[in-house]
Amino acid sequence: MSVKQNRILIFGAGVIGSIYAIKFIEAGLDVTMFARSNRFKTLKENGLQYNEKGAVKSVKVNVIDTLENDDVYDFIFVTVRYDRSESALLALKDNQSKNIVTLISNPIGFSSWLDMVGDRLLPAFPGVGGQIKEGILYARFPPKVLVATTFGEISGRVTERVENLVKLFKTANLPYAINKDMKAYLITHAVSDVAMFSVLHFENKIIDEKTARTRKTAHQITFTLKAYLRAIQKAGVTINPSAFKMVLKCPDLILDLFFMIWLRTKMVKDMMLPDYASNANNEIVQLNNDLLKFLSQNDITP
Repeated sequence: MSVKQNRILIFGAGVIGSIYAIKFIEAGLDVTMFARSNRFKTLKENGLQYNEKGAVKSVKVNVIDTLENDDVYDFIFVTVRYDRSESALLALKDNQSKNIVTLISNPIGFSSWLDMVGDRLLPAFPGVGGQIKEGILYARFPPKVLVATTFGEISGRVTERVENLVKLFKTANLPYAINKDMKAYLITHAVSDVAMFSVLHFENKIIDEKTARTRKTAHQITFTLKAYLRAIQKAGVTINPSAFKMVLKCPDLILDLFFMIWLRTKMVKDMMLPDYASNANNEIVQLNNDLLKFLSQNDITP
């Protein structure tokens, strides 16, 4: 099968995959989404539905639920949760596409992923968020100065395919950043996610809004974040991005106040909704477990 220019597959039709699909489609790129079960049916029948300033809009998208090995794309963007990352990459093991971009958290490094897809792997981290309610995407774009889609070769080199990915993001008008130590970057972000989101659950239940807004909950984030950042430093991981180093120097009181404000935001309130938080918790639990394994291998306990 011949490869068309800028032929893109979004492997995973959740929030992250849907947002990138919309941006790439709007840029005139050839986009296909891989989805299963109800999500496949919804996309097939209704297109990719999304909320824009209170109005529900829809964009047509080519969607598949089976991927042939000779169905080749310029880039495959894997946009599943971390707890589903290995099964997704295993499904792509024999596909002949040369570039597999994993927009997924990773607290342990790339050994198992490389075993499945080899040097086709190009690790990345998403710069968008949101939720899907009743089949409709509610996208959330953080300020460009704070968050951008971040990617880079494991080797740290700026290769031709990294440059091609840059062109792709420029075409779609998506903010991006190249990072030369993606392992450290992803481990640092895993620490942040574990610290900030694990507090939303207690004894396998989503905590109530009143509890979430307390100083005690905010301080739990502060304590966990600092403990894990110190732990990964001891394991030889560079805190990346370097702005996170400021957390270790910041007084607990200031951080507690910051997180108390964050816990009162609409974003957190939305994230505490059962239909979102229950699924997100599965990812956070595995991120935490694998992070602890990584630290244990280096004889470190946070």
